[in-house]
Amino acid sequence: MVQTEPFPTHSLRKIFITSLVLAVFITSNAVPADEVPDGQIGYTELQTDLPGGRHANVRTMRAVVVNADGSRRRTVAEDLVDDPDAWTQFVGWSPDGRQAIVYRGWEDPENARWEEEHQTFRMVPGKWSLDSYLVDLATGISSNVTAVERVSHYNGGLFFLPDGRGLGFTPLIDGVSKPFVMDLDGRNKRDVSGDGRGFAYGYSISPDGRLISYHEDYQIYIADPDGTNRRHVATGNPFNFGPLWSPDGKWLLFISGEHGRSDPYIVRRNGADRHRLVSLNGYQGWVSFLDVPDFHHGSSDVPVWSTDGRSIFYTAKAEDSVELFQITLDGTITRLTRTPPGTLHYHPTPAPDGRWLLYGSLRDGVRQLFLMRLEDQTETQLTDLKSGHAAMWPHWQPTSSSAP
Repeated sequence: MVQTEPFPTHSLRKIFITSLVLAVFITSNAVPADEVPDGQIGYTELQTDLPGGRHANVRTMRAVVVNADGSRRRTVAEDLVDDPDAWTQFVGWSPDGRQAIVYRGWEDPENARWEEEHQTFRMVPGKWSLDSYLVDLATGISSNVTAVERVSHYNGGLFFLPDGRGLGFTPLIDGVSKPFVMDLDGRNKRDVSGDGRGFAYGYSISPDGRLISYHEDYQIYIADPDGTNRRHVATGNPFNFGPLWSPDGKWLLFISGEHGRSDPYIVRRNGADRHRLVSLNGYQGWVSFLDVPDFHHGSSDVPVWSTDGRSIFYTAKAEDSVELFQITLDGTITRLTRTPPGTLHYHPTPAPDGRWLLYGSLRDGVRQLFLMRLEDQTETQLTDLKSGHAAMWPHWQPTSSSAP
């Protein structure tokens, strides 16, 4: 699992498409309602145009769950928003689909004003906090596993280790981000960065649980689960980001190049056969999620594996838009969207059954979520937010279990 916190970017221009064009496009390509998949989708809603900068809008974030047919939209973990400067973000699921992984963030508004003035983060104790919760969707009970035997005030990137053996996460320790593991109840936290001393991010584990990967100071590393036997995946590029294991664990996918101009690369788990898979045609690799100036400017928009591991979904420049593509490991490219000029797609996420693709799209000035049936590339709109709002960071429920 790749962490969903954004990384530094520059601003995207704000694009408007006429509502008439959008209505014709959606209607002519809609998936029949009775053919939309079962299951649930988690994502985050927020306001995007409030004055005051980043924090004024980020504190409106709320974790949301909706059925894949668009019904039963509801916020989750509402009890965690217990302060005007607190928010929640939906970041993942337990393997059985019964628990949501939800961030609860908070920032001192005075610190937020300092950040706006200095155009940088200041994530120090007492000024910032971030914890990762497990939320039982049937009961609504939230468990703050990062607060048990706490090691940091800032704890992101929570994910389940294979076979439910524990949890991985990334705390900020003395200003440096490190990969950690812990038991399912939050106990026995331990650093698995090995001999690494830099800022680590993008922490993930292979499906068989035998290897971990992350980028440290924007270089990719593969190591044993306890952090030993660490190997550098040398690319010769200064910027390497977001390593993600293939479903069979044979390959690692990541972004490599220069910051703001990188492309997807893959490498075998033993470090062999590293190569660039495809060009993004100069796409910067991040998506702005606000309509007001943002010193941090956006969220990483990284490529992802298909469910069967035979191909990769990604976004790239095409004419005057950012479109969705799929590429097989042997290099066969399929363009999945052809939308009006200025459209921006982001965060592609394949369904567990491999038949559907969930993604965001900026059309008519609003960031909405869409579903595409891959066999015929027809789509349907999942969210219906008004101007000044956005739907971001979507996640499919791992199983097709019915809503609780």
